[in-house]
Order: sequence, then C-alpha cells, then structure tokens
Amino acid sequence: MAEDSAGVAGLKVMVIDDSKTIRRTAENLLKKEGCEVVTAVDGFEALSKIAEHKPDIIFVDIMMPRLDGYQTCALIKHNRTFKETPVIMLSSKDSIFDRARGRIVGSEQYLTKPFTREDLIGAIKEHAKQRH
Repeated sequence: MAEDSAGVAGLKVMVIDDSKTIRRTAENLLKKEGCEVVTAVDGFEALSKIAEHKPDIIFVDIMMPRLDGYQTCALIKHNRTFKETPVIMLSSKDSIFDRARGRIVGSEQYLTKPFTREDLIGAIKEHAKQRH
C-alpha cells in the first residue's frame, strides 16, 4: 500500500470545485497519500491561491459559476509563472467535445466524476513528476 503512494507524498495539489462534497472527498483522499491540499470554490478564488501556494498540480471542475474550468485553465496557462503547472479537468459528463476543449485551453488530462482514488493518484503520478 505504501509503495503505491510513493511519489505523491509531499506534493502540493490544488482542487478547484464549487461542490463542497467533491472538494472534501478529494482533500481527504489526497491527504491520506501525504499530499498537501489547497482547495478553491471557483476560478477567482483559485487564481489568488495559486499565486500564494504554487501548487505542483491543479484539478479543476469544468462547470463552475463566474469563471468556468476552461477559463480558469486558460488563465493559468497564460501566466508565465504557472504555464508549466499541470491542469487536470474534472467533469461529470464525458464528451469528446469537452475533452477537445480541455486540450485547447492547455489541460493535461480529463477525469470524469465520480473519480476514484486511483484516478487522482494516477494523474498526479503521471503529470506532477516532471517538476520533482
């Protein structure tokens, strides 16, 4: 079991989702793996927290009020300081269109909700490793 989480402990992970349940689920899961977790309710809150916390990887829900996941991802990727930070899109619907749009704004991967522990850890292992 400990072998499985090797490589993710100590990483700083941001979860942006307007659902408190999703934020709490991801946070609990990731903290058990030894990750440091920062959460945000929407893109606006996330942008200020990204500058402050400098996460290693960011999970962002697509459907959010005010600033959706695509806009949030595009803003992150257009920022010189954070353009290399991997962004994983989260969505309750799995469509080719959404996946393509996620790629266009620069996201590294697309996870469909409900996600599993393996989905989250796998994405972190695959994308966050290049920074360590």
